Amino acid sequence: MTSPANHTDWLTVDRGSAPLIVSVPHAGTHIPDDIAAGLVSEPLATRDADLHVDRLYGFAAELGATIVRTAISRTVIDVNRDPSGASLYPGQATTGLCPTESFDGEPLYRNDHIPDDAQIARRRETWFDPYHAALSTEIERLRGEHPRVVLYDAHSIRSIVPRLFEGELPQFNIGTDGGATCAPALVGAVEAACDASGLSRVTNGRFRGGWITRHYGDPAHGIHAIQMELAMRGYLDERADWPMPWDARIAAPMQDILRRVLDACLIFAREDR
Repeated sequence: MTSPANHTDWLTVDRGSAPLIVSVPHAGTHIPDDIAAGLVSEPLATRDADLHVDRLYGFAAELGATIVRTAISRTVIDVNRDPSGASLYPGQATTGLCPTESFDGEPLYRNDHIPDDAQIARRRETWFDPYHAALSTEIERLRGEHPRVVLYDAHSIRSIVPRLFEGELPQFNIGTDGGATCAPALVGAVEAACDASGLSRVTNGRFRGGWITRHYGDPAHGIHAIQMELAMRGYLDERADWPMPWDARIAAPMQDILRRVLDACLIFAREDR
């Protein structure tokens, strides 16, 4: 059973009672008008969204999970980046707290509209901080009710992005920062659910977990964080023009797999009762 705990025009928290939080930080495509005015192209600025991931995991509410999601585009501010500006992937191409270029390396802003430190600070106060306040509140609430809580950070990306990785990305990309953010038993359970599908999977490959996973994961204190980066071909027709439309028929097989993934997360969380 879930209930709306917090719902604004850009931040939604649907509260559940199960020891599972599904964070959806990158599905949003909304860009406020004052920021959009400085962009090279608004369609370009939304092309790196984790398209329809909020709909893909909509079933999680039926499992009693708490879902935290934002409608704000990652181009405005990326709530899954280190707020200090430090790179999560030193030496590799990536995007920052307020990205100035796309995954493909294309400039997002006109030269005279690149966000400065003051603008970044305002965006952080307006969107980044409230998102993380909501996550922290839900983690604290559920840890007060359960010995273990799983924070599942839900993502997706185009299957082929040459600037970020070679070739075609595996279907399932599990990230735990090299095993630091959750117990091995949780990783093993999620891996098994993915592998049973017969689709490709890698753990701590190109995507080792973003700031959400790394910041909140604290297995010694009962908080087990894990990131799932899906290649979009698993639930969308990537041959279609961007933005690819949501098609429930195409997404259904992936949702069945992800339901087993989240079931595995819940079984793990409830083992320590």
